[in-house]
Amino acid sequence: MKPAVIVVMGVSGSGKTTVARQLAERLGWRFAEADEFHSAASVAKMRGGTPLTDEDRWPWLAAIAQWIDDASATARPGVVTCSALKRRFRDVIVGAREDVRLVYLEGSYELIARRVAARTHDYMPSTLLRSQFETLEAPSAAENAIVVSIDAPPEAIVEAIVERLGAS
Repeated sequence: MKPAVIVVMGVSGSGKTTVARQLAERLGWRFAEADEFHSAASVAKMRGGTPLTDEDRWPWLAAIAQWIDDASATARPGVVTCSALKRRFRDVIVGAREDVRLVYLEGSYELIARRVAARTHDYMPSTLLRSQFETLEAPSAAENAIVVSIDAPPEAIVEAIVERLGAS
């Protein structure tokens, strides 16, 4: 079954926005950036270099889940980014939704740390990267995620995802 929504997940600096935007363009689907769903308080916390707590994340995840449900209900497929670092977070945004597919952008700490050091982000300082890796629970086989290494250029990553989706 072709998904109605694809969630592109991974730690900060893994290329979620770049890959998800290109994937949405390739498929002709809508795109949503998870950062846009954060509350002002969470953004301020991250800008200050403080990692979010699980309690900070629940309203954010609920907002992303609502976007996913709206996309499914209106038959307007979409691609959304979300770090989705823990299984219980993915349970909120994917859960039993059979029309949602998870794509995990996998990379080493060293590679992603180099990427993060070379970029600027509105409110995700490089000092928070270690906490993201410490929090990360890679998807299990039961989650049926498409796992893609971020060692390739974004265009090749997108093509690998499309191929795995059977949508080429």
